[in-house]
Amino acid sequence: MMRRLLLSLGLAVALAAPVAAQEPITAELRPGWRLPDGDHMAALHLTLAPGWKTYWRAPGEAGIPPLFDWSGSRNLAGVALLWPTPHVFWQSGMRSIGYKQELVLPIRVRARGAGDIDLRAEVQLGVCSDVCLPETVRARAVLSPGATRPDPLIAAALASAPLSRGEAAVSGVRCSISPARGGLALRAEIDMPPIGGRESAVVESGQPGIWSGEPEIRREGRTLITETRLMHMDGKSFALDRSKLRFTVLGDRQAVDIQGCD
Repeated sequence: MMRRLLLSLGLAVALAAPVAAQEPITAELRPGWRLPDGDHMAALHLTLAPGWKTYWRAPGEAGIPPLFDWSGSRNLAGVALLWPTPHVFWQSGMRSIGYKQELVLPIRVRARGAGDIDLRAEVQLGVCSDVCLPETVRARAVLSPGATRPDPLIAAALASAPLSRGEAAVSGVRCSISPARGGLALRAEIDMPPIGGRESAVVESGQPGIWSGEPEIRREGRTLITETRLMHMDGKSFALDRSKLRFTVLGDRQAVDIQGCD
């Protein structure tokens, strides 16, 4: 009887003990391979717990933009992030843009000199489930010039990037700008075939400090019309460089990345 009582108490304690909470996100740097021109293709691999998501470079009105710090790296001259096509999420009528389950973010790295690149990343990002949390992840990898075999995960992420203007048969982009309260109103007419389902657009100014509101879009035949408002984050006046505007059109089948206005 005493043994049975002790076993029952032990089971009750085990059931009552708190379960260690799963981290919402973990990170590693995949070392990748050296390219023929001397650059190196690596990737930041983020793994998300079930039900969690993180955000694209332009996260939408309900998202948190990621910030990258490579200052701890050695033999590093430059970094280019090659974003795979993100997903559109809707919650309480607000749009966010990002990834769930995992993100393999290819990184094209340029060395300052010969030899290994000691790549160290510190990334501040937002992760959301029922609640949204700020997270800081850190990762490190040594990129060797002797690594020549492509990483299939990185190659798949590169293949999932949005189509270019030429690949998507975009025949024209016409932009008109007019004064608006607190900034400028932008209307872009993009001549392109539909890309499937409920199309969504993202407008990026390409200029530091200039923020774009959530665009309204509609179709008139082959022409996709997107309208938004551009504002300076400090409330200042600004001049808009149309060549730096960037439009990303997201659909069910694919996405298209369009640089500048004609």
